[in-house]
Amino acid sequence: MAEVRPFAAIRPAQGYAKRIAALPYDVFEEGEARREVEKNPLSFLAIDRPETIAGDGENRYEKAGELLWKRFREGCLIQDGSPGYYIYELTAEGRSQTGIAGLVPVDDYLSGAIHRHENTRAEKEEDRIRHVAGCMAQTGPIFLAYRAREEIRLLQEAEKERSPLYDFTAEDGVRHRIWRVWEPERIEAVRAAFQKAGDLYIADGHHRCAAAVSCALSMRRRHPDFTGEEPWNFILSVLFGDDSLRILDYNRAVRAPEGMTQRRLLERLAPCFEIEFVGSETARPRKKGEFGMYVRDGWYLLTAREELSSSDPVEGLDTAILQKYVLEPVFGIQNPRTDGRISFVGGARGAGELERRVELEGGAAFLLYPTSMRELFAVADAGRLMPPKSTWFEPKLRSGLLIYSLKDQETNDRRVSYYE
Repeated sequence: MAEVRPFAAIRPAQGYAKRIAALPYDVFEEGEARREVEKNPLSFLAIDRPETIAGDGENRYEKAGELLWKRFREGCLIQDGSPGYYIYELTAEGRSQTGIAGLVPVDDYLSGAIHRHENTRAEKEEDRIRHVAGCMAQTGPIFLAYRAREEIRLLQEAEKERSPLYDFTAEDGVRHRIWRVWEPERIEAVRAAFQKAGDLYIADGHHRCAAAVSCALSMRRRHPDFTGEEPWNFILSVLFGDDSLRILDYNRAVRAPEGMTQRRLLERLAPCFEIEFVGSETARPRKKGEFGMYVRDGWYLLTAREELSSSDPVEGLDTAILQKYVLEPVFGIQNPRTDGRISFVGGARGAGELERRVELEGGAAFLLYPTSMRELFAVADAGRLMPPKSTWFEPKLRSGLLIYSLKDQETNDRRVSYYE
């Protein structure tokens, strides 16, 4: 049973949404983030990536919190006066997906009712923990999926007949619309519908989720008389039915080991793959088990031989096959989470980005067939984890549109540390 609660969001004042809304912090490299903030100082990226505004010797997380609440005091951000749900629709390339923003309990994550499919990296989790502590707020929602239910879809469509709070198209062409559900009877209808929705699955935002949970556990240790109703016992989320979601390919670029020639690379791959030279045209996989490979002389299509397939929910993933039969034995990459020779390129950046990296650094790039929602559910339901960077959901939720304050009447503006 999924528990999803309403909340009083901090959100952009009228006329500010498009200027404030920003792509998630982790889709930008540091230089890209700095340029984005220089171009648009109101971008929420200045808060989500505070190294873009912090000076030498300044605590960047404190700077993030100072800027967040400064914008609130100045009126760029406002807070709704009562709890509600928020309908969030994203439209890209003529295709829409609609979710509901609310709060899910930390205890649902701890009990396994909220499933994950990726491991987190300690340094990235620590970064978000410090960010939450500095801001006293969760600034970016977790992207959750559930098995779609007609009852929830109808509730969403009914709300969308009203005028939205926001309706804007971002620079990347994605249209964002948000509605507020505030009437008690409509709030109750949404709450009751999710109680029938079953378990929830983290689609995107594993580090933000882990950070929220870590903060809550730290606060529980400090306050053993907690009731479970404190703000830090909940996680800001947007929940989508699985039938509306789109997963793009999540690709890899790798530097070749010293002395590895192109001829030797193809010889090493031949026992496990059928190899077809495509040339200058992108070798885009058409089904599971196919991989596009780019090297400096052009594109190759690799087709995994039948004996590589597996019914195991993890071993059968294309990301796992690539790791097991290519990246580790041929390129020597045993731990893709920590090896500096591999980089991950989301499908939204296109095949041209893979070509650019190979032309710049040599080695090879691999274009994968997208992981499916069915595969994600199968791995998560089995209590297993996918290889890192197996899913790239598109379009991305914008940060800064819906913010969850962790301040309450007891703490008010007093800073609360999440550290022992």
